[in-house]
Formats: sequence, C-alpha cells, structure tokens
Amino acid sequence: MCIFHTEQPRLRQKGNIKMGNSTKRKKEKQKDFQFRRNLSLATTSRSDNQRREALAYMTTQVSGKGEHYNNPVGTVGLLNKVLPLISDQAGSVRGQLLKLFTALPAEEVRPMAGKILMYVRAGITHLSAAVRNDALGIIEWLFDVAGEELVSCPGGWLKTLNGLAAMMGWVSTVAAKAGSGPSNNNANVSSASKLPSSISTSTSASGWTSAPKSSFAGSATADLMRGGSGGGSAKSRSSSYARQMAALTKFLEIGLRKEDPAPYNPQAYWNNMYRRPNAVVLGAPGATNSSTVNLFGHINLFGVERDEDSEMYADREDRQRVFAKRWQVAIQRGIEEARREGGDAGRAAAVLDKVLHAGMDDYNEAVAK
Repeated sequence: MCIFHTEQPRLRQKGNIKMGNSTKRKKEKQKDFQFRRNLSLATTSRSDNQRREALAYMTTQVSGKGEHYNNPVGTVGLLNKVLPLISDQAGSVRGQLLKLFTALPAEEVRPMAGKILMYVRAGITHLSAAVRNDALGIIEWLFDVAGEELVSCPGGWLKTLNGLAAMMGWVSTVAAKAGSGPSNNNANVSSASKLPSSISTSTSASGWTSAPKSSFAGSATADLMRGGSGGGSAKSRSSSYARQMAALTKFLEIGLRKEDPAPYNPQAYWNNMYRRPNAVVLGAPGATNSSTVNLFGHINLFGVERDEDSEMYADREDRQRVFAKRWQVAIQRGIEEARREGGDAGRAAAVLDKVLHAGMDDYNEAVAK
C-alpha cells in the first residue's frame, strides 16, 4: 500500500507534463499551418490587399528572435515561392515584399543570390517604371547582404551589368560594334525616320540612334510604352537616373575592389612555373591517372561554344578583363553625358567615375591578354 501511495503523485506529474507538451505542439502546428496558408495566399490570391496582408504576416513571423521566429518552409522554400512577386502589378505588394526580404537572415539568403538575380533582372528591365524602381530597391538590398556571392555566381557579373545598363539606355562596346556597318547604318537611319516627330534622335558614328535622354526611365520610348506623352518631370527623371547610377556604382565597387592577399604558400612559386592553372594535382584525393588528364582542356578547342554572359567570374582579374572588353568605354561615355546634365545625375556620375578609376587603375590590358 505504501508503494501505491508514493507512485501515484509521480504518475500525475508525468501526465501534467505530457498535457503541456501536447498543447505546445498544437500551437506550433497551428502557427505552421497559418504561415503556409498565408504563403499560399501571397502567391495565388487575386486580391492585392490579400497578397499584401499575407506578406505582412510572414514578415512578422520571420522578424521574431529566438522562440518567436517562425518559418516552417525555410528561407530557400520561401524565396522560391515569393520571388515572382518582384514584378507584381501592385505597388503595395512589391513594397511589402522588400520588407519581407530585409527581415530574412542574410546567411541564408547568400546561397540563393543567383536565383534571386534572375527575377531581379526581369524586374529592372520591366516596361513599367514603378516595377523597375522597386526592383532597383531589391537589388540594392541584395548588394548589401550577398554582394560577393552575386558578382561571383554564374551570370552574376555580366548579366547584372547588362540589366543595369539597359535601365539607363547604355549600350556595350560589343553590341555597338555588332551594330556597325553600311547595311545596319541604313537600317537604323530608315527606322529612325519613321519615328514620331515628338521623338528627336541622333545617329552616332557606329550607326546607333540615341534619344536625348540616356535614362530609359525618362526616355520618350518608355513614355510611349506607358501610353503617356510627357514622361514625368525633369526632376523625377534626374532623381531616377541618379539612383540607377548609384546602384551601378555599388555593384562595380563590390566587383572591382581589391581582394585580400592569399596566405603564404611555399609551393606557389613552383606551381606558377610548372603547372597550368587549375591543373589536377596527382596523388591528391579525387585525382586521376596522368594519361587521362586533359592538359589542353582549358583552351576549349573542341568543346561547346562558351556563353560569356553566363560564365562565372570568381576573381577580380577575370571581372576586370571582361569589363574592360565589354563595358568600360560605354560606361565612361555615359558618365560624361550625365556630367553634362548636372544636378543629381551629375553628382552620381562623379562618384561612379571615382569608383571606376579605383577599380581599373591597376588593370594591365596587355598582361591580361
């Protein structure tokens, strides 16, 4: 009888703990269900307010610290679902989406830099000026949290340059050369003559026609696409143009900044003299027999033609080389045009010019070739 009386309180105590844990699990499951439901509403609902409120709920959940943090699908799963909303038609949805992005842990966003960039490029080249401006805010956030990963991922260097330059109406050196020639000149002149009289254009020596405003956000072409006739005030166009150049400045600063020196390696001298770059070190884990090593594979004589825009430029020297080949001359020309405009655009151009010189001053084109 004594044993019975001593064990009974313990059984009650265990039962109370079990009930407490069960209640806690029910609350967690309810929160997870609510999060997933709002994630579904944010991506499928036709109501702008419902999409915005769903994003606001998820922002609150991922902004919490410790026990208050709740994201049952993970950062990768969340981004895969909401990234298409970068080009959403509702401005309130896009604004709330940026708040959600800024609340996500930076260390979990970095591996997704390449995937995010794909949707951001679609946003910054969108026909709608409002979508372009909001997408510019997202790429500014991406520069802050995953700048190094962005410039070194496949397509992250050249494709981002192409997108930012397209916003401002700048044309790369390679594209300008491809458009030169007698036949292309005649085609451009004839097409320019068919434009409305309200759009004044000029033909350059390379055969390209250019509008009086180098910013796509304030160009007459973009205005016609919006169905308008004025294109907004000169002050708003200049402010948008300056912000675009500021984003390009930040991107070039990240991609062209000097890297920290590598730690001392006593074998590096002999490796540089007797081993080709990226050669397989025989005897190392994963190395193959010397007869199977493709010694001249890096020349790519018989391989698939490379897509220069989609390649990975992992170090500063590679980024300098392709930038000098494709964009340096065009961006310097754009800087001079922006300086002549003055105002916000002129000041942004001065900062861009300073960053460009700091990043390319030590580049030796003869050695790079």
